[in-house]
Amino acid sequence: MNHSPHSRSRADAAGRAPESEGSVDIGLVVAAHGRHCLVESPDGQRRICHPRGKKSQAVVGDRVHWMPTGDEGSIERVEPRLNLFYRQDELRTKSFAANLDQVLVLLAAEPEFSESQLTRALVAAEAEGIAPLIVLNKADLGALFERAWERLAPYRAMGLTVLPLRLKGEHDASSGLDALVQRLEGKTTLVLGPSGVGKSTLVNRLVPQAQAQTGEISRALNSGKHTTTSTTWYWVDTARTTALIDSPGFQEFGLNHIDATRLASLMPDLRAALGACRFYNCTHLHEPGCGVRAKVQGEASGDDHIIAPTRYRIYEDLFAELSAKRSY
Repeated sequence: MNHSPHSRSRADAAGRAPESEGSVDIGLVVAAHGRHCLVESPDGQRRICHPRGKKSQAVVGDRVHWMPTGDEGSIERVEPRLNLFYRQDELRTKSFAANLDQVLVLLAAEPEFSESQLTRALVAAEAEGIAPLIVLNKADLGALFERAWERLAPYRAMGLTVLPLRLKGEHDASSGLDALVQRLEGKTTLVLGPSGVGKSTLVNRLVPQAQAQTGEISRALNSGKHTTTSTTWYWVDTARTTALIDSPGFQEFGLNHIDATRLASLMPDLRAALGACRFYNCTHLHEPGCGVRAKVQGEASGDDHIIAPTRYRIYEDLFAELSAKRSY
């Protein structure tokens, strides 16, 4: 399988011969809670590390330079990131993970998924140059699954990978799990998804020891309290070349870090129509001679490239939301 240069460089930093600067070692942040991080050394050992200074800058997936201090360690600095996947609203910024190859958005035929939340996650990934992967679980639900699969037709049409999955029942050729595993091999993947879609089931299926690891991490970072960490890194294979990062569910996905005028370029179906507008600063909302609006289905019947009305409505809503943030 072809690995990206990004995944190769990360694997080298995390699992190969350690680099040292005197007593400073390089490690991988595999979990974080509050100001504490769990850092994995190239030999696989993990220890709690604390950042120098008042604010922790490290997130899961970061490569950090750390120094041992007894049984624990101190983070001296964070290596430059290839990317950082995060969301932002008016009140705060929530970082999920750094140095990703792809973001897996797990949906299900039931409960019904929010296309707006899906689009927000895809826009955030696009803004950081991270490949998206959409997976629709509960393929065993028949008509419900077919309806959900049809809702994802615009995403397949714009060239995104959308895979069917059945986690319930036996793992066989019809489950879709093997095809998904092929997409994960040799990569670092963040798994996103609302509650009820099977995210924990997927992680436990691919990483059988995940629950035990989570318990150990929780005890280490929370001094025995039974609170879960926000985001957790799991190695899928013993060679430590394939990684899954499990993230907590979320109700909202703010995009305040995205400028409204940039939004269309981060939506592949709209981006394909850019350049055909009469005005260079077209917002694609009301201007005459707009190349994007001309491609919205219904106005562009029979065209090879059309924009689904649902997608255009999401663009309108997001543009209004991101424009309004200027008044805060």
